[in-house]
Amino acid sequence: MAYSAEVVQRARQRLAQAREDRESENRQHLAAAYQRLPRLREIDIELRRTMAQAAQAAFLQGSDGRELLEQAKQQNLALQQERQMLAETCFEPGYLDDSPLCHICGGTGYVGSNMCECLRELCRQEQKKEVSILSGSTDSFQKFRLDYYPDRIDPKYGASPRTIMERNFQCCRRYALSFSGDAGNLLFVGGTGLGKTFLSACIARTVADRGFSVAYETANHLFGKLEQAKFNPSEESRREADMLLTCDLLIIDDLGTEMPGQFVTAALYGLLNDRLLAGKPMVISTNLNVEEMNRRYSPQIASRLHGSFQRLTFVGEDIRVLKGREL
Repeated sequence: MAYSAEVVQRARQRLAQAREDRESENRQHLAAAYQRLPRLREIDIELRRTMAQAAQAAFLQGSDGRELLEQAKQQNLALQQERQMLAETCFEPGYLDDSPLCHICGGTGYVGSNMCECLRELCRQEQKKEVSILSGSTDSFQKFRLDYYPDRIDPKYGASPRTIMERNFQCCRRYALSFSGDAGNLLFVGGTGLGKTFLSACIARTVADRGFSVAYETANHLFGKLEQAKFNPSEESRREADMLLTCDLLIIDDLGTEMPGQFVTAALYGLLNDRLLAGKPMVISTNLNVEEMNRRYSPQIASRLHGSFQRLTFVGEDIRVLKGREL
């Protein structure tokens, strides 16, 4: 589950700030406790002294060393018990708890070279925020409304739009909840206002919430990034273009709304081909039908869109119009 460098950096900054806040709070609590109970300061000084004595005794040979070590241990234990009794009697629970932010990694975010779960959770949160910003949506599967779709049989499809869209909804939900590196690809086809963008955003948020890296782009924005990386490259533009190739899931919304041209055709072919060869899943939505896709793009692109994607046809009436009638 690879996260972009920006996501990891923001998560590490949040962890560092949380660690600093925790340490600052601990220092303030301890200073206040020392002022209230001078004996507590004396105990902490004595604890440090007995630990130093124990360390020195460990280097001594024979019975003298063992005796001094045991004596230091007993003194240290007695001091710890006295300190605990004072803390429990005079302060609210946890007031003098100076344990680290994370008991597994100590608040560093890593156990050896492996990312700790505390940092991984912050990465998940940052990934979700990034997806919400890019998609401009906080939609979730729970908000999907099948009652917007007619329940009468459509002779063209041999089923009602509601039945078809319920199948699409369940397919998208399963895809997101069971997403993995071999999840495959989805192609959403249908007119405007039928829920393609909504379900794309739901998939993006759910997959990101499960810890996978997700790039959500409208077609216009995506080709703008690729054009910037090719003709006016910078470290940031190259990094953004690389993310489109390496992220766990790429979602392209509204394919076909971009300005057509040779660059778009070449860039789309390269992106599709590279991700398909790498086995990297994609979700693409478009208002174009099969014939329009064949005319707009090259036969190689049309072949990949039709042959390497599971196609979901969106049907019904424009939901935006239906919502307008409710006002």
